[in-house]
Amino acid sequence: MIARLAHRAWVRLNLGQERRFRRALADPGRAQKELLRHYLRRNADTLVGIRYRFGRIDSEESYRRRVPIRTYDEMVTDVELIAAGQPNVWTREKVVRLQPSSGSTTARKLVPFTRRSQREFQRAVGPWIVDLYRRRPRALSGRAYWAISPKASSRLDPSRGGPIPIGFDDDAAYLGGVAARLVDRVLAVPSCVSHIEDLDEFRQTTLRYLLATPDLGLVSVWHPSFFTLLLDALPSHWDSLLECLPRGRAAELHAVGPHDVRAIWPRLDVVSCWRDAHAAHPARELERRLRGVAIEGKGLLATEAVVTIPYAERHPLAVRSHFFEFLDEKDRAHGAAELRDGATYRVVVTTGGGLYRYRLGDRVRVRGFLGRTPCLEFLGRDDRVSDRCGEKLSDGFVAQVLRRLLEKHSADVRFAMLAPEESTAEAPRYRLFLELDERSTAPLANDLTTQLDESLSENPHYRLARSLGQLAPADVLRVEVGAHQRYLESKRRAGQRLGDIKPTCLDTDSGWTERMMAPTE
Repeated sequence: MIARLAHRAWVRLNLGQERRFRRALADPGRAQKELLRHYLRRNADTLVGIRYRFGRIDSEESYRRRVPIRTYDEMVTDVELIAAGQPNVWTREKVVRLQPSSGSTTARKLVPFTRRSQREFQRAVGPWIVDLYRRRPRALSGRAYWAISPKASSRLDPSRGGPIPIGFDDDAAYLGGVAARLVDRVLAVPSCVSHIEDLDEFRQTTLRYLLATPDLGLVSVWHPSFFTLLLDALPSHWDSLLECLPRGRAAELHAVGPHDVRAIWPRLDVVSCWRDAHAAHPARELERRLRGVAIEGKGLLATEAVVTIPYAERHPLAVRSHFFEFLDEKDRAHGAAELRDGATYRVVVTTGGGLYRYRLGDRVRVRGFLGRTPCLEFLGRDDRVSDRCGEKLSDGFVAQVLRRLLEKHSADVRFAMLAPEESTAEAPRYRLFLELDERSTAPLANDLTTQLDESLSENPHYRLARSLGQLAPADVLRVEVGAHQRYLESKRRAGQRLGDIKPTCLDTDSGWTERMMAPTE
């Protein structure tokens, strides 16, 4: 009852946000211009505002002429000033947090977070939660599991202790204020669980709380395999987990067993997670295991910005959250109201946290419109490129190759990742690591390896490297159950927090054969 009332209060709190978002869908150009005008006027006398003469910018066109598109690596000097406590670098508003995120060329990015950043996040979450309540009220009738990631070891986080705190204590804190307190009332797993660093202990503790929650209605995670791995751990820990539950609930679950997920949580109605690009196959696997539960695509969300949200069973641009630009194949910038259906673009964003014309690194395709606002499909990362000898394989290109191949072969895939493999005896090659459903006994198609190499050769740089003998032919390795867990554990040992590890179909590091063949911890 308390969870239901808290959810209803949260929905009521966001009704105004949803109405304003719905109006903005009809005129995204106006909403975007108002955001940009506010950013420039508000921050004209900051270090960046003086550098680029914000006070003289009077249109989107002059903004593009005066302010260059930048990556995080080009802004590190400014971030260091902010981290040291210097005010008015990017925004007049005080920076309250530095949010860590994995970088493309650096081990970690630190993204400044202000109260305005929090409001922009709320402008995206609000319409989603109202729309979800209208479409699937049962999901918000009980308690919820919101993504809680175990924190990486502090030994790997030498920046702690500076003038500005790094990171949030828990993911719900993004919402701030009353919203965060309401979410706390409905959480099935308390935020303190995120402080458990041992991965196995973290999973067992999470499962203990979840099993004690018969009214679980909503699960919100990032990658779908995050939840799948929790379910995989149930059988081996079942008896010890039941010993920690109240007697009545333990007896109820003992009669059900660890494999019938629908009987364990009969009121579970929605799982919100990534399901585009390289998360598509794991999402389908989760959907198969949770028959009758809606697997809803989370939309495109980065530490730096919210790009799309689930709304009206589509994924429209979060048009009231940030100012967006989209680069076409010729690097020409387009506004949100200028996109073409079916075209692909790279995302550039300006935010209230002080990112100006920031290259987000995501490639998207327009999939229709809500009102006049584009709905977008995430295709892959544009800034993740593997280039051992000039082949320049990008995450987005590899994602399309794997999608075509695996659909053609009707492979029931739980994990798929391409990575370079070095060899002292021959030229390096690319290897596709595949984990199929454990019940699948069918051998891999004999021509899958050949088709993989031919498909990668559609990239002219890869084809040239192959013809010159700089690369050996790509091959395929079928790995045992637990591939994604091995991937997560490897990244986590390198210092990344689970919630920050983005799903990928291309990893630029070598040495994955040894790691994938190692037993799961």
